[in-house]
Amino acid sequence: MSPTEPRSPASRRKLGIFGVVALIAAGLVVGTGIRAREEQGSRLKEWTDDQAVPSVAVTLPNAKSRNATLDLPGRLEAYYRAPIFARVSGYLKSWSADIGARVKAGQVIAEIEAPDLDQQLLQARADLASQQASARLSEATLNRRKTLVASNFVSAQEIDERTADLSNKNAAVHSGQANVERLEALAGYKKITVPFDGVVTARDTDVGALINAGGGSGPAMFVVSDITKLRVYVNVPQNYVPAIKIGAKAVIVLPEYPNRTFQATVEASSQAVDVASGTTRMQLGLDNASGELMPGGYASVKLSLERDAAPLSIPASALIFNGSGLRVATVGGDDKVLFKAVTIARDLGREIELASGIAPDDRVITAPPDGLSDGEHVRVAGAKGKPATASEKQAPKG
Repeated sequence: MSPTEPRSPASRRKLGIFGVVALIAAGLVVGTGIRAREEQGSRLKEWTDDQAVPSVAVTLPNAKSRNATLDLPGRLEAYYRAPIFARVSGYLKSWSADIGARVKAGQVIAEIEAPDLDQQLLQARADLASQQASARLSEATLNRRKTLVASNFVSAQEIDERTADLSNKNAAVHSGQANVERLEALAGYKKITVPFDGVVTARDTDVGALINAGGGSGPAMFVVSDITKLRVYVNVPQNYVPAIKIGAKAVIVLPEYPNRTFQATVEASSQAVDVASGTTRMQLGLDNASGELMPGGYASVKLSLERDAAPLSIPASALIFNGSGLRVATVGGDDKVLFKAVTIARDLGREIELASGIAPDDRVITAPPDGLSDGEHVRVAGAKGKPATASEKQAPKG
């Protein structure tokens, strides 16, 4: 068939079918491409929106009490301590106990020479003897006058006068006797005695030293301390006072015995807060029968705390401090941020014990990112703060 001859109907029909099929195939290819690009764009938008939400790690507050003790500095003091001053003035005649000497109650450790007091006592005794003689004479005269009353040789007036004179003389005798006893008591203080068993921890006098009566004109002559038991004084911060009960146990560590511990018991509390330091002074009793420990020394005191509930602790990195105060960021059930104000009970270094502000079931953001705001939606990286993996952060490929 020549080129100019018309095509047969069958050829034309095949050509039309082929064209329709080609058009359908081209449409399918174009539609599939458009759909694929739309799906890729949608996935990319979802990934971009997801990455715009901050990813945070959270943790639940730790309610386990890691350390139910409180470490504080303390000071050792003798259970009984007596600065000894002179009651009479004079010169020190002798002393027999130096520092470190163990002494007994009633033991004479020094003697004062007081010649002026001795003379006063001699004068008082002489005055007493004179007053007693006058009283005896007055009594004898009264008795003789009474024998003459029946013969009307003396009047009743004279008897009354003699009786009054005898009363005056007897009163003078009593006064003189009291003065002698007072001076004798003072003379007894010329001998310095120990008030209780103990150790001489200070001596600030020597033979020939001028002694002034009373305790306001200089240091004590001696200081005697009973060190068989010691008092340990610690200043407890106000917020811990309710957790330390009378009778609670404590562990004492001293610099001179670094590898040893000593047991003490809380005996008393001042029941008042010092305005300057905000602390309450507490007294502990420490047995020192062996005499190893010295009063006045420094001690590290570990006190046992009694609390109704274990405090909640969080990582130190969770704290936020700014113009709104001290807060932590928590994540609610709707994955939105909620800031809560907190108060610190104890700083344990990597962890912080909180006194108030959060509940045990709060999800606390361990490291809040900068710019985080209240009510902002976040993505929790893990149920308990597990960080997102690299594959979770990788963008989809199109």
